[in-house]
Amino acid sequence: MIHAQFAPSARQALADAAVDAKIRKDLSWQQIADAAGLSVAFVTAAVLGQHPLPAASAEAVAGLLGLDAEAALLLQTIPTRGSIPGGIPTDPTIYRFHEMLQVYGTTLKALVHEQFGDGIISAINFKLDVRKVADPEGGERAVITLDGKYLPTRPF
Repeated sequence: MIHAQFAPSARQALADAAVDAKIRKDLSWQQIADAAGLSVAFVTAAVLGQHPLPAASAEAVAGLLGLDAEAALLLQTIPTRGSIPGGIPTDPTIYRFHEMLQVYGTTLKALVHEQFGDGIISAINFKLDVRKVADPEGGERAVITLDGKYLPTRPF
């Protein structure tokens, strides 16, 4: 049976315990995702309380992290999503994404609507990828791909 959370507290406590275990065991998110058999972005989001994991993946992640059967069951529940409390984020990394949307949000909206029409890009039927690439000018660059299904607005 599918179960859903009505408050984020249980999944937040599990996320805290899972991250503590990840650190103690010196695991990467990729290693945890490999155990789950799913993408690193999806598994990281799930462990941090933003998605449910399928039963086999939840059990594999809980086993790898040394979490109990209750944690494995909780990893399968549909969470109350939203990991950033109200207001402007203060974490510098998260704030920069906020800043990017403040600067480019209307541009993204204009380009999406010009190319697709009235509608939204799904965060449900969605893929996320983060890659590190060399910067031709020296250093490194982050390439972040947000790949969501376009859902047109339909008159009714």
